[in-house]
Amino acid sequence: MKKILVTYASMAGSTAEVARVVGKELARDGSQVDVLPLDQVQGLEGYTGVVVGAPLILGWHRDALRFLRKHRKDFEQIPLAVFAMALSLTKTGEMSLNGVPVTVDEKLPKVPEREGKLKFQERYARLSNYLAPILTAIHPVKPVSIGFFGGRLEYGRLKVWAVLFVMLVIRARAGDQRNWPAIRAWAAGLPFGQ
Repeated sequence: MKKILVTYASMAGSTAEVARVVGKELARDGSQVDVLPLDQVQGLEGYTGVVVGAPLILGWHRDALRFLRKHRKDFEQIPLAVFAMALSLTKTGEMSLNGVPVTVDEKLPKVPEREGKLKFQERYARLSNYLAPILTAIHPVKPVSIGFFGGRLEYGRLKVWAVLFVMLVIRARAGDQRNWPAIRAWAAGLPFGQ
């Protein structure tokens, strides 16, 4: 029987909710699925697949990157999938990075204001900019899949520095942009085998 770990970092609870939905989807085939915050994971022994999820604000959550670096050797033997929750993504046509397939929620990417001349915010919110630190953290291992989805923004639930960054740099609107059918479809298609 497959035993899968879904682990996550969350700033305001949104990514935790997504991790639970991913876990439920993975359990539909009878797999044993543990859904845990990163700081509660004792080790990866016995798992046949691992999913790591985290939000993006000033890049992907530092604790998630630290977790990937710590378990890099484990991921040479255990298939890894990654998901990122974002508030902004510039539409550039990127569908993979360094040969890793990327699923992007179709509702998330925004067309640049001027084709061929990206503003600072648009350059920052490119898929390659967001995902490069993730791939660097586990290099030379490559995830079996990366999911990139809209997140939820509630200014009252974030720290002041995060609110300022989101308002001034990302310029994201408050609200819930999570696309649950896209998240479930990505989770259902993860290639963790039997």
